[in-house]
Amino acid sequence: MKIYHFIHRREWALALLALLTILSQVYLDLRIPQYMEQITRTISQPTRSLSDIAPDGALMLAAALASMVCAILTGFCTAIIGTTLARRLRAAVYDKTFELSSAEVNTLGTDSLITRTTNDVTQVQIFMVMGLQVSIKAPIMAFWASSKIASQSWTWTVPTGIAVLLTILVLATAMSLAIPRMIRMQKITDQLNRVTREHLTGLRVIRAYITGDFHRNRFESVNTDLRDNTLFISSTMAFIMPLLTAIMTALSLSIYVLGASLINSTGELTQRMGTFGQMIAFSTYALLVVTSFMMMTMVFVLGPRALVSWRRIRQVLHTQAGIQDGGASTGTAPAGSLEFRDVSFRYPGADGDALHSVSFTADPGQTVAIIGSTGSGKSTLVNLIPRFADVRSGTVLVDGVDVRNWNQKDLRDRVAFVAQKNTLFSGTIASNIAFGQGLKPVTAEDLVAAADRAATTGFVSTKEGGFAAPVAQNGKNFSGGQKQRISLARAFARGGHIMIFDDSFSALDYKTERDIRTRLKEASGGATLLIVAQRIGTVRDADRIIVLDKGRVVGSGTHQELLATNEVYQDIALSQLTEEELAQ
Repeated sequence: MKIYHFIHRREWALALLALLTILSQVYLDLRIPQYMEQITRTISQPTRSLSDIAPDGALMLAAALASMVCAILTGFCTAIIGTTLARRLRAAVYDKTFELSSAEVNTLGTDSLITRTTNDVTQVQIFMVMGLQVSIKAPIMAFWASSKIASQSWTWTVPTGIAVLLTILVLATAMSLAIPRMIRMQKITDQLNRVTREHLTGLRVIRAYITGDFHRNRFESVNTDLRDNTLFISSTMAFIMPLLTAIMTALSLSIYVLGASLINSTGELTQRMGTFGQMIAFSTYALLVVTSFMMMTMVFVLGPRALVSWRRIRQVLHTQAGIQDGGASTGTAPAGSLEFRDVSFRYPGADGDALHSVSFTADPGQTVAIIGSTGSGKSTLVNLIPRFADVRSGTVLVDGVDVRNWNQKDLRDRVAFVAQKNTLFSGTIASNIAFGQGLKPVTAEDLVAAADRAATTGFVSTKEGGFAAPVAQNGKNFSGGQKQRISLARAFARGGHIMIFDDSFSALDYKTERDIRTRLKEASGGATLLIVAQRIGTVRDADRIIVLDKGRVVGSGTHQELLATNEVYQDIALSQLTEEELAQ
């Protein structure tokens, strides 16, 4: 994908207008020295009066004003092009993240994606607004002004050529030193973003473990690295302007020295004044040439960073989504049927499988619980159902269709999912419960009923505004149990043929959990329920319990059956309940 794909017809028209205004601006700027030369010639003639310079003076003023208007129009056009392009790039990167699976997001890095969406897009925008304008104007100005000098007098062409060569040498040296550091700055910005984000999100843990000095040193290391790179670039650039100013001063001096010698060698006053006017015009041309190269310094400063930023943005846009849409939108089996056929799964870069030959079925309306020790693969297993990842081998079927053949939206419309990590979004309690619509719109009645089934109504009524009470980012103004109940209410309101609860009762007290579980059947509306848990009390009433150990199914049956025959399940039960409680 090329950057011009993000520039539409209107922006191309503005770009053409900007090019025309730049050409007009250069032409008008180069006309001003000619009017100055003509005014000088007019004044040098004894028979002329001050009023005789009025026409040329008016034209010179008009050229200056017209050049100003062209500059304003150019800036306006490039500003629209740059900001519009930035908006589209940000939207493209943002939309692309929805297509990527967790594996691709982890490969790119969450912090890097944030930097690419913000800082990198800004670098491209700045170059489009400022650098592109200069990169077009400066070469045209330099070539046009040089041709003006060379076409009339070689006397001043030689010092101008020497000045240009010295300017190019200074810029080339500075850029060869600065560009590698500019490229490195983008990676350092990623690191700074990551360290800062970890510090802010883990602030309470850092305070609790008194590791502030360690994290301060981490931040200071990255911060110092960024400062050193910025300081080196700034120091390198600091030498450019004085050196270029010295070149310009030397060029002006040489032009005046050569001009003085030419004037002295000319006999008549009229010829002397003509040479003097020519010297003024040519000195202006020469300064415009050098100034053009000074303007190109901005291109060398902004260009490398913008190029690196565009490559990073393009890397995201060119990342192939590992999960592609299928064509199925309807099932071939009863709604809510689920089957795992000899499923194995491996995380990218892992040495071994996280799941090994997992097979089981769940019928519509059935409650299937999955239990196992930490790291046994419970969350991995349920994440394969809405296709957050794809199996390495085997097949996962929803409503009789392989999930890889489903259209992702149609598949996920059928699944209500409560993740292990409770995520709330800034807004209100109502907007979080009604977040996302599945097979049916979420009405106000659905919202209230879902909140009641998730035991949310009690604490919602204590909030000012009730369901309209504000929710802070990540639900920071709610406790863990409250966030979990809002997440459960969200799944109840959405509904679906399959409802998945991934360790979604862990933050609840036993009474609240029991109340919610007794309403699960009513809340599910006949859907297939999958409950992932580590507590025996959560799964004991399930129609079937699947026991996982190190990614393998080591048991399947009811609570009583597993308690009598399955050693892994017995160990889990004995670690949580006494023998008397188990006997009851």
